[in-house]
Amino acid sequence: MLYRRRLRTRIILSFLLLGLGLAVLIASSTVLVRRSVEDKVIGQALVKNVDEYADGFYANPDKVGVPFEKITGYVYGINKIGNVPAEWRDLPAGVHELQEDTPGGLRTYKLVVRKDPKYWFFLVYEYSRERESQQRFAWALIGLVVVFSVLALVVGLWLSRRVMQPVTELVRRVNALSVDGEPEMLATHFLDDEVGQLAAALDAYAQRLTHLVRRDREFNADVSHELRTPLAVIHGATELMLAGPDLPDKTRQRLQRIDRAAQQSTHLITALLMLSRNERGTGDTHLLQLVNHLLDSNRAQLAGKPVVLRAQGDAEAKIAAPEAILSVTIGNLIGNACKYTAQGEVLVEVAADQVRVLDTGPGISAQDAAHLFERGFRGTTSAGTKGAGIGLSIVGRLCELYGWHVAIAPREDARGAVATLTFREG
Repeated sequence: MLYRRRLRTRIILSFLLLGLGLAVLIASSTVLVRRSVEDKVIGQALVKNVDEYADGFYANPDKVGVPFEKITGYVYGINKIGNVPAEWRDLPAGVHELQEDTPGGLRTYKLVVRKDPKYWFFLVYEYSRERESQQRFAWALIGLVVVFSVLALVVGLWLSRRVMQPVTELVRRVNALSVDGEPEMLATHFLDDEVGQLAAALDAYAQRLTHLVRRDREFNADVSHELRTPLAVIHGATELMLAGPDLPDKTRQRLQRIDRAAQQSTHLITALLMLSRNERGTGDTHLLQLVNHLLDSNRAQLAGKPVVLRAQGDAEAKIAAPEAILSVTIGNLIGNACKYTAQGEVLVEVAADQVRVLDTGPGISAQDAAHLFERGFRGTTSAGTKGAGIGLSIVGRLCELYGWHVAIAPREDARGAVATLTFREG
């Protein structure tokens, strides 16, 4: 299908089919017209000759003859019908084309018949050479059809190369465009024709996209800077207040919650900024340590629900990615499990290349699982819970950026769901 859709292939096939069709049409018309004219002219001549042959026989039976070299005449009286060749006997009056096998080969001839009350007249016109000539002529036309088809194919190849050369050059230049900085103008490299107009349209479109991307990046950078400053102030203030030795326990818990919220906001801003720039950050993060920190943050938000949060797995597992990215990705998966688990347990299993979050919530259907990472989607079990369906969408985009794989599916061993984050491509 891809080969058929190529414009150059369609041009070549069009020329080939056009040349083949015209050659076949001309050859067929020539053969049909020649055969029709020959049959008509020869038939009329033979009918006239048989009449003259009969009239001459009636006028002088002893001197009757046929004035043509290839025509032989036969007369049979009505009382000698049995002498008429069997293949002629039942033929009606008129012109007929017959074939018969002879020791010398296949004999083709035209036979004109006239049946009078007392005599039957037959004229035989030897047609073998003419038939052979027609066959040779037909083979010659077939050869011409092949030649014209090959010629049409060659012209199609040559013309398609000439026609597609500017398009191919345009594709090459578009693929060579840099994603950073001002895009190179394409229209200056082409004539003011259809390809040049297409290049100009691509230039205008590229300039609009460049302007939008630049404005979006500048906005994200400004927002990130403006948000990081107050968050840093909040983080610093909470640290100073937590350093006080005489803080009441409730105040300390609230300050710790504020500090964790500020840290989560900072991580989220970092992740969104990387997504907007479509660039990967660098880092080296201990998975189990990060998971325990995230579980501590979620314990403070359980609001008294009888849910146990725990982690297990490889304590030495590290991932070459920024802590902010992993915090947003894994934190959303843990927060999602805590949100939908009314009682029971949320277990996080850490391996060298994988993190699994298992909960005992209401579970998830296969239909919902296929759409969970779409922006704004909320599953059928989300009734009564808060959220806009954006968190898992951010997780999906971060995994796409880093080449990770994430999925949520029903648990096989018990009620609930399992979210699997795999840190390898594929």
